Amino acid sequence: MVRLEFSTELSYEVGAPGADFIFNVQAAHTPRQAVVTESLQLSQNVPSSVYTDPATQSRFLRMRAEPGPFTLRYSAVVDLTHFEAQPDQLPELSPQALPGEVLPYLYPSRYCQSDRLLMVASQEFGHLPQGYGRARAICDWVGQHVTFQGSSSSSTTSALDTLIERVGVCRDFAHLMIALCRAANLPARMASGMDYGADPALGPPDFHAYVEVFLGDRWYLFDPSGTAIPMGFVRFATGRDAADIAFAMIFGNVSAAQPLTTIRAVPNAQGQLVVPQHVDYALSTDGP
Repeated sequence: MVRLEFSTELSYEVGAPGADFIFNVQAAHTPRQAVVTESLQLSQNVPSSVYTDPATQSRFLRMRAEPGPFTLRYSAVVDLTHFEAQPDQLPELSPQALPGEVLPYLYPSRYCQSDRLLMVASQEFGHLPQGYGRARAICDWVGQHVTFQGSSSSSTTSALDTLIERVGVCRDFAHLMIALCRAANLPARMASGMDYGADPALGPPDFHAYVEVFLGDRWYLFDPSGTAIPMGFVRFATGRDAADIAFAMIFGNVSAAQPLTTIRAVPNAQGQLVVPQHVDYALSTDGP
């Protein structure tokens, strides 16, 4: 079991007459991600409420901030108990065999125009045997054809844009992999959260976007950007693409500072320090 301790600080200057916020920066409670402790602090004494999506366990924190400085600080300790599987034992399922709640992740979405990438997916991956290996091949292809470059994209950059421009940040890698998976009839979704093990040369610590592909009977982790260690992903939210899982949605006149984040491995309940590492088997934090 991996135990991770992390924190984030989000600072804003709110203009008159105030602004509404919807945050998604709290660790999701799932059967394989247990929140051991957590703390939430707001610099303004304003009421807040949390809505937990029953399907994804994403936690939406809502509040209205008054004009002036406004800071949110959140920290937590989480335990990750990964489901492990051998890649050659994970099949693809036909649309007829998929659970009903998985079907939306076969369709095109705002940032993942899979219907426009059918030819690319067919040419590059149509000849490959079905199963985990094909999802792995798509992940590796994206990592080989796109270069990680900070501040190289915007909030409107889509999978199609990234395929053309061949540069991006983690969300762009994730969007392209998701679109190609769906074009190859593989259900895929985006997850947001914290990542352990990112190379400091890429810039200051930040939130991370990665991919989950449905194989066999659950969702498995992939990181097409290759910038972190999947065993060290802490889940905040899951959705069709970034439109569903933004860490902050802001309604009003607001200027934002760079998020401040930290994450580290700490001894678990048994007193063991389990440091996330790259492995050659499949990992999932989904399901029982």
